Amino acid sequence: MKRRDFLAGLTAAAALPALASGSRADDRAAAARQLIASTTTIDMHSHCGGFISPQSRVRPLSGPMRRGGMAAVCLAVVADSPTHRVMPDGRIRPFRSPEPGELYAWTQGAFRRLREVINTQDLAVVSDVATLRAANGRNPSAIITAEGGDFLDGSPDRVDEAYERWKLRHLQLVHYRPNDLGDIQTEARVHDGLTETGAAVIRRCNQRGVVVDVAHATYETVKRAASVTQKPLVLSHTSLSNNPSFFSRTIARDHARAVAETGGVIGVWPASFVFPNLRAMADGMARLADVVGVDHVGLGSDMQGIPSGTVFNNYEQLPDLAEALLGAGFSPADAGKVLGGNYRRVFEATVGA
Repeated sequence: MKRRDFLAGLTAAAALPALASGSRADDRAAAARQLIASTTTIDMHSHCGGFISPQSRVRPLSGPMRRGGMAAVCLAVVADSPTHRVMPDGRIRPFRSPEPGELYAWTQGAFRRLREVINTQDLAVVSDVATLRAANGRNPSAIITAEGGDFLDGSPDRVDEAYERWKLRHLQLVHYRPNDLGDIQTEARVHDGLTETGAAVIRRCNQRGVVVDVAHATYETVKRAASVTQKPLVLSHTSLSNNPSFFSRTIARDHARAVAETGGVIGVWPASFVFPNLRAMADGMARLADVVGVDHVGLGSDMQGIPSGTVFNNYEQLPDLAEALLGAGFSPADAGKVLGGNYRRVFEATVGA
């Protein structure tokens, strides 16, 4: 019997006292709120707030986080943004190569815009274990993240610079262009996986205390990253597929297991082309848990970063997602792991005090 089948057979009253009175909507909602209050809720990947480009409009972030109970979000600048766009067929693809130094300069500006959003929205910045532990739904925080190591220009030393200057604590190696670090899922293979420079960047991240994210990377890239890293990996936003197509952003079971075997976490995203609603998303999280174990599943919303649509588009929906997880058969303890506990474990193992 699979874990979710067993848990689905438990009565809600046995799982959580707040559900003792049965299946009434107010009891389910109370259970979800209780779950959120007892968890360091963390979104592993977000662009929420309006900072991706200089023309972006600042959007509410801290208010929805407080109302929904989201403690911390990994706020990601997009390092390769000037070089890719949505094509007529709907795919996001690179359309030109960057000029020398262009993506470094771009990303410095993106970090500045992100800092302005954080200051404007009265968010705390997570820089170590203590500041993450202090985060909660009343005092939400941001983990500074870069989507794509393109700004490094092949220099691992720039990990140190971003760590110290911008408090970078989460680095996704690749995004929408094959860069100096490795190959991506949505383009033809260039490097046959992780490059030597990519391996050096992972080692530097391990040394400094930066979470390494292998989202968008090919299976071959992930396998080598797993062999190089001394810390758990994360794959911040994707979903499980029985048979991913060549250019798909979804992953197969072995791909997920490669991350989990490092002690890492795979974040499930709410893309509407994958899941029609939050309950379906929760069921997708349960299927992934059946493959890799519940200790290796998380939330990666890609908030304000999914142009095709999403079923989780505001942090005020967090209680609805928590309720969906309980309805999908997760125990409160396991739902808490998915909603942030697992990422917190990886962060603590990587970043330290």
